Amino acid sequence: MSFAHESVLSAEVVQYLDPSAGHTYVDGTLGGAGHGLRILEASGPDGRLIGVDRDPAALAAARERLAGYGERVTLVHGTFGNIAEVLQQLDIQRVDGFLLDVGVSSHQLDTADRGFSFNRDGPLDMRMDPTRGDTALELIRQLTREELADILRELGEERFSKRIAALIKQRAEEGSLTTTAELAAIVIDAMPARAQRALRIHPATRTFQALRIAVNRELDELRDFLAVFPDLLAPGGRCVIIAFHSLEDRLVKRRFLELEWTSRLPPKYAEQAGERIHPICTRLTRKAVTASDAEIQTNPRSRSARLRACTKAEG
Repeated sequence: MSFAHESVLSAEVVQYLDPSAGHTYVDGTLGGAGHGLRILEASGPDGRLIGVDRDPAALAAARERLAGYGERVTLVHGTFGNIAEVLQQLDIQRVDGFLLDVGVSSHQLDTADRGFSFNRDGPLDMRMDPTRGDTALELIRQLTREELADILRELGEERFSKRIAALIKQRAEEGSLTTTAELAAIVIDAMPARAQRALRIHPATRTFQALRIAVNRELDELRDFLAVFPDLLAPGGRCVIIAFHSLEDRLVKRRFLELEWTSRLPPKYAEQAGERIHPICTRLTRKAVTASDAEIQTNPRSRSARLRACTKAEG
């Protein structure tokens, strides 16, 4: 299967990232290079793109799609959580913009062998990088029932986490849990019928989300990136992040607010108190930017997308 992924909020990414000639940009979740292509087009003739992705299939597709841009493109097999190390290895001190489109791609969801979707039966894998790390099934076997319930509750916001975790562990120990279809059936068996009827989503949605986030350490990767990106941005550089659920979006929102916060004390007293006087970054979006009705109609995945952007202070 070719790598198919429709990038969300493409026009808004270009608007807030504001790519231009002579500058360097990092797409930390390159995917099929939909956003990356727009960045290269907007930063011609000599803007540079560093494309990072943990999925070898995504990098292969991006390499083919961006082949015509030659030395303007550098592709890296890695994670955005390690972006400081990635740039250090490339001998790059500062960049002019970061883009993250956090979460699972359409290609990963649509490829049964990757094990991301309850709609397509496949091995219970869920790794964004299938060359390393534990699969979802291996993680389930390693966790206690209580630990699994905590993951379902915290990362999936699943009300019935204890019941679902207990049945998952039971079936795993019996050897009757190996595929995504079997996991989805277990969730349905564990959840009360009345609760299922009240849902507007598939009953297994939150369980699959929680396990995927845990397998790929998605929140940890995002926290690691948010901690270091200001030091890696050139003055006036921008950071644009698209999140797809509240856990990610909340982390981004809080970090951007923290970087912008300045003391309300007079400067002399603020300095004496050890408080910051000037913002490190300033928000470009006071609230999350969402997809238009027209985009949602053509790309339903964009419905839950939330874009936030900030710019590093000059000087």
